[in-house]
Amino acid sequence: MAWREKVADEKRAAYRDQEYWGRGVPGFGDPGARILIVGLAPAAHGANRTGRVFTGDRSGDFLFAALHRVGLANQPEAVGLNDGLALTDVFVTAPVKCAPPANKPTTDEKAACRPFFEREVAALSNVRVVVVLGQIGYVATAAEFNLRPRPTFGHGVEAPLGDGRTILCSYHVSQQNTFTGRLTEPMFDAVLRRAVELAGR
Repeated sequence: MAWREKVADEKRAAYRDQEYWGRGVPGFGDPGARILIVGLAPAAHGANRTGRVFTGDRSGDFLFAALHRVGLANQPEAVGLNDGLALTDVFVTAPVKCAPPANKPTTDEKAACRPFFEREVAALSNVRVVVVLGQIGYVATAAEFNLRPRPTFGHGVEAPLGDGRTILCSYHVSQQNTFTGRLTEPMFDAVLRRAVELAGR
């Protein structure tokens, strides 16, 4: 918590004239969504600045452009709270609500944020498929949905929950993956198309 506020106070030079959100970041999207996307945590100068998950950074650029391509977002970019972005049949969140140093939340941070994540998931009663972005999102989601045994995480891995719902894995949309080619647009689009299929859209 202290680190997210320090970042919001000191700011990045490119955003020095902007007021940072600097608080916990809730999920965003369609409350009736059949598709839930679970990331990791707010980015220090992305959601921690804008106040909306995956908004204002390169990860969000990649994610929302892909959602637009498959018809789940009305526009391909997300730059701020008042940019007009609307999601259809999809809700995006993260199990960690505050920006952690180096994008590596501690065990205590994960535990402190879990009740907020639990309440978000519980409120999304129509969800049929959960797309998890990366290992941390997968572990948090598997715990929330009581997935046992838990298959090893891997891009494209599907884990049926036994009640008609499915967890669908993808590499995270971070620059570390997208800039190196570990996760490409066609790879991620394929995961989202599968999510749409599983959700019965």
